[in-house]
Amino acid sequence: MKISYHGHSIVKIQLEEKVILIDPFITGNPLTDLKASDEKPDVIIVTHGHGDHLGDTIDLAKRNNSLVISNFELATYLSWKGVKTHGMSIGGAYQFDFGRVKLTPAFHGTGLVTEKQEIIYLGMPAGVLITVEGKTIYHAGDTGLFYDMKLIGERNSIDLAFLPIGDNFTMGPEDAAIAAQFLQAKKVIPIHFNTFPPIVQDPKLFVESLKAGQGLVLETGEGIEL
Repeated sequence: MKISYHGHSIVKIQLEEKVILIDPFITGNPLTDLKASDEKPDVIIVTHGHGDHLGDTIDLAKRNNSLVISNFELATYLSWKGVKTHGMSIGGAYQFDFGRVKLTPAFHGTGLVTEKQEIIYLGMPAGVLITVEGKTIYHAGDTGLFYDMKLIGERNSIDLAFLPIGDNFTMGPEDAAIAAQFLQAKKVIPIHFNTFPPIVQDPKLFVESLKAGQGLVLETGEGIEL
């Protein structure tokens, strides 16, 4: 499979027969190389309901008949918008035709901020473990450091982990380095940085803080084979 990074927290997983897109914040994302009109995901996974992660989900899903996987409340909200969804809750796993998905805890905010100065509650934020083609990928979503990441690492053989490093809204580089130790992932790729002024970081410095060979910086649009 090919796994590529597309700015902010967007990750694309290209399997033999399906394409999975995680947190497709494309429109309004100054760092992405994607065009929403060009993307044709079979599956969209959304870690939480903030606009910079929910992004273009509704438009993409309706145009491509994509299945959207998210927490139950967010899935319900999206189903009211005409989207095909599968709702889950933290700690739960489900075997789909493409692989297994499990939601993990994430310590962050939630809700969609509207132009009417309302906040729509959209369920608990989550990380996600995706096991496909014999490999396990962990996307932490937006989260601070928490000790149960050690448990996630002990219970799962993680081939690739995507960790936020931007600070301010999520873990910063120092805490993300501890998370990498807890998770024991074979490879760690930084996400959620440099999109906005409060989250400017140097991803190369973060990678240098990890054990030799564990960290990898992907430029926007770059990918790796797993």
